[in-house]
Amino acid sequence: MQSETPILNISTYKFVSLDPEWIRSIRFDLRARCRAEGVYGTIILSTEGINVFLAATEEKVNTIFNLIRQWPQFSDMTYKPSWSATIPFKRMKVKIKSELVPMGHNIDPSQWTAPRVSAHELKQWLDDGKDIVLIDTRNTYEVEFGSFDKAELLDIKKFRDFPHLVAGLNPTLKNKTIVTFCTGGIRCEKAGAFMVQQGFEHTYQLDGGILKYFEEVGEEHYRGGCFVFDDRIALDPALHAECSELESI
Repeated sequence: MQSETPILNISTYKFVSLDPEWIRSIRFDLRARCRAEGVYGTIILSTEGINVFLAATEEKVNTIFNLIRQWPQFSDMTYKPSWSATIPFKRMKVKIKSELVPMGHNIDPSQWTAPRVSAHELKQWLDDGKDIVLIDTRNTYEVEFGSFDKAELLDIKKFRDFPHLVAGLNPTLKNKTIVTFCTGGIRCEKAGAFMVQQGFEHTYQLDGGILKYFEEVGEEHYRGGCFVFDDRIALDPALHAECSELESI
């Protein structure tokens, strides 16, 4: 959808225990407010938290984001921004799901996750040649657009495959420093914790994922772009669309 003003695209999430009745009570009102403001995207609600993707003018997006932050559970949330000339969503959806990211294991990131490493810290480790193993937790079709240099690619068809594929990793990796990464960080909240549970005790997760790395560091040690789940298809390290649904037709 073309706009005469720049479009702000935001993504954010939070793992927090939510009451299922409360989720159902806010779902349609939240969707109605988004549509009334002319905001597009997807909000996923679950008993384990919220995952948000929104696009519109800056004023409209922030109106909805501030509405979300008015609920005490979400008051400390921030978002990752990027800009585009068009709105990369066709509609506004608010969904209720059993898991924010389905992995099929009983892991509660609101209680505990693997320790985080910032984008600048990871770049410094890579600059220094630190002995680390980067593990890409994204699906294979996402990896095709780009990944970190020398990252371990697990041939993940869906995130539920991750635990099985971790079981097939070389046991010697349990003595290595591992950094898991994904698009925006949400999958690594579970992936990193799962790896620690499985004995990979020196596992970290890249805070904010690839998109935060692009925002703070750029393209250092990364090759290609990052797949995103909207009509922009993929973003380059400057957070500009590499291609779009319209360009690919």
